[in-house]
Amino acid sequence: MNRVAYIVLFLCSVLISSISQMLLKRAANKIHKNKLAEYMNPIVVIAYFLFFGATLLTVFAYRGVPLTLGPILESTGYIFVAILSVVILKEKVTRRKVFGNILIVLGVSISTFF
Repeated sequence: MNRVAYIVLFLCSVLISSISQMLLKRAANKIHKNKLAEYMNPIVVIAYFLFFGATLLTVFAYRGVPLTLGPILESTGYIFVAILSVVILKEKVTRRKVFGNILIVLGVSISTFF
């Protein structure tokens, strides 16, 4: 595999992780009978399996992604979460959220390269 394929794989793992976060948030918004039902419902179990799979993909992707590029690619998760929260959770996008996401990505990029 070439470097671009590993980068795409890394971004896919970040997207899967973001989807998992959305599932956990959706499950947290529901009322459950008891603590066991809260943690062992199908949505939560699927979300944790997705997290585990995303971790494995990330480890595999690091075979072709330079370590200096990893944090930048990982910071795209903030963008994915912002987009998915609008689509799945019906949250509103504010200028403040957009500005915050831009600052995070810029900060990670600057600290990685300098």
